[in-house]
Amino acid sequence: MPINSSSKISRRKFVRSATLSAISFPFISSGLRSNPPSERLRHASFGANGMAGADIGSLARSKHFDLVAVADVDLKRAEGLRKRFPKAKFYQDWRELLDKENKNIDSVNVSTPDHMHGPIGLAAMDYGMHCYGQKPLAHNIKECRAMANIAKNKNLMTQMGIQISSAFTERLVVSLVQQGTIGKITKVHSFSGKKWGDMGPVPQREDKVPDGLDWDLWLGVAKERPYISGYYHPGNWRKRRDFGTGTFGDMGCHIFSGWYRSLGLTSPISVVSHGPASNEHNWAINARIDYVFPSTKFTKKGNVSVSWYDGDERPPKEVADLVGGKVPGQGSIIIGTDGVLLAPHMSTPTLYPKEKFDGLKYPKLEPRDHYLEFVESARGASGEKPSANFEDYSGPLTETVLLGCLATLFPGEKLDWDADKLKITNNVKADLHVGGNYREGWKPKAII
Repeated sequence: MPINSSSKISRRKFVRSATLSAISFPFISSGLRSNPPSERLRHASFGANGMAGADIGSLARSKHFDLVAVADVDLKRAEGLRKRFPKAKFYQDWRELLDKENKNIDSVNVSTPDHMHGPIGLAAMDYGMHCYGQKPLAHNIKECRAMANIAKNKNLMTQMGIQISSAFTERLVVSLVQQGTIGKITKVHSFSGKKWGDMGPVPQREDKVPDGLDWDLWLGVAKERPYISGYYHPGNWRKRRDFGTGTFGDMGCHIFSGWYRSLGLTSPISVVSHGPASNEHNWAINARIDYVFPSTKFTKKGNVSVSWYDGDERPPKEVADLVGGKVPGQGSIIIGTDGVLLAPHMSTPTLYPKEKFDGLKYPKLEPRDHYLEFVESARGASGEKPSANFEDYSGPLTETVLLGCLATLFPGEKLDWDADKLKITNNVKADLHVGGNYREGWKPKAII
């Protein structure tokens, strides 16, 4: 590996440059708002349990936040939130909420299964509502691009739910990489041991739909099919191609975020998956995916490669040896010309070789709150776009991840990507998966 470990880094030089550059990127400057901020942010949630409940609880830490309305297809799973917010109006159909409450809402969070992120988010933003969207931003690449475009065109404040991107640990990764601590980046390996896949067939049965669940609304844009207890709702939809995006879609936006921002990347040039293939209905349990990106000022000249591993797949031994021989369950190994950075997911990064960086003092970074950043932007108090906004950051990031998910459907086939045209240029069958397959009457109007 191209690593120069011969010289000690200057602690004084590093800390001084890190302080001056302020890599904490609290907001993205835009000069968006000149009106006085609103005292109250009138908010609606799409989803009432699980991640939706966590999102609402975190947003509600702001004294300016009012939960006005909630929509959840499963009324029983909404009971807890109803008790917490008795003044909010509750709906089962998200379309009815938007129709009846659109004049009373400033912002929304979309915290549903992946297949409804895009359709609901696009509909809400079309009404001019600011949007906090859970990761992945959408279920397919065309939806991602449409969400970024409408946010830009309507001047909306947006934030994707990659809370880790505001955490000290990830911001430290960005600071270390962009200050040149490990030199120019030559290669990145990212990984997750989760197994959101299933190689088995769909069970051939139909179960009674539980009381309080509108199964047709839960299916949303997906084609009709029987309800199977425990197979889709509430927890296993991530494994199913029509509803989730597998392990990579679940964790990729989180784990890619640190180095993606560090390197100033946008769209990859190509991607190839090394199998096994997903089946017709479910994502594969294991995946290894290789990307090629154009170089940036933080990378070596020429293209830079990134590898993803999930399930039982892991970086090869020679990579693990660079970080002491032990790879954590989730995270990234960022290899530079002058060192290696191990970034365990949600934990403090470590620099290697340890003897070279012994005594290096990490820069001080101001604390940040991912949710409150959105609230302050949405109510016009900050005048800036949130750091994980759709058009500048989380849209391109999610497009990158979803392109890798798509590649797992065609293992061993290198897919060339034209981001400007949203097109896989060398594989007609693969290109058909850039957009979604919607049942009649459910296609978002923003999707061409």
